[in-house]
Amino acid sequence: MSTCVRLVVPFVILGLTPPAATHAAEPAKPNVLIILADDMGFSDAGCYGGEIATPNLDALAKSGLRFTQFYNTARCWPTRACVLTGYYAQQVRRDTVAGVKSGGQGTRPPWAKLLPEMLNPLGYRSYHSGKWHVDGKPLQNGFDHSYSLDDHDRHFTPRKHTEDDKPLPTVEAKAGYYSSTAIADHAIKCLKEHTEKHTGKPFFSFVAFTAPHFPLQAPTEDIAKYRKTYLAGWESLRDDRWKRLQELKLGGSTLSKIERDLGPPYAFRRR
Repeated sequence: MSTCVRLVVPFVILGLTPPAATHAAEPAKPNVLIILADDMGFSDAGCYGGEIATPNLDALAKSGLRFTQFYNTARCWPTRACVLTGYYAQQVRRDTVAGVKSGGQGTRPPWAKLLPEMLNPLGYRSYHSGKWHVDGKPLQNGFDHSYSLDDHDRHFTPRKHTEDDKPLPTVEAKAGYYSSTAIADHAIKCLKEHTEKHTGKPFFSFVAFTAPHFPLQAPTEDIAKYRKTYLAGWESLRDDRWKRLQELKLGGSTLSKIERDLGPPYAFRRR
């Protein structure tokens, strides 16, 4: 299992149309959809200056709220702990705490329940689609359905993945599988079932994409679409993004210096 060491794991929280209130004095409970992208930089999406086309996210940003002050936990499993428990990762032993079994192998205290366990008494059904990387298993922590992609290094041929906490067979190379598509398809399947069988209840859907977690693997047609764009080089793309951020009035007033000892410049490589 790889660790996630890039800087940010942005997520989108949507409050969707609630079901009709059953009593005039009782407020409707909203449906909640959280979309989390693993290791994605804040300026990757088009609505934050990125060069990749993200029209659906851009539309959500245009008609909703686009946040401009950002914090992160530097790795993916502490982030998940924060999002799903409401506590700092150190408080729930999911980031390094001196003298305590913690970090990626840490176990949350019994009082640190995940959102589905807190929402269940309120009548919610909860669905998980994608990367898990939390202690325990999804259904054991209150989710009604789950597709868990535990093989973080294989976007096309995962060997370790489960549905409703039960192992699924290895995906063959010719199957046409891609992690983002499979995760989105499962989320859609859950919501279709919810509409058919549980329309009177609100839902909580946690959609956690593995991409762009390293290794960076994308479908051939997507690589071809952006090949010329990225041949311009890392520094050129960085400058272009900064200009777009300034036009959007995002990102502060100065561009940070390049830290050569930490990685860039990066080169394009064939997979």
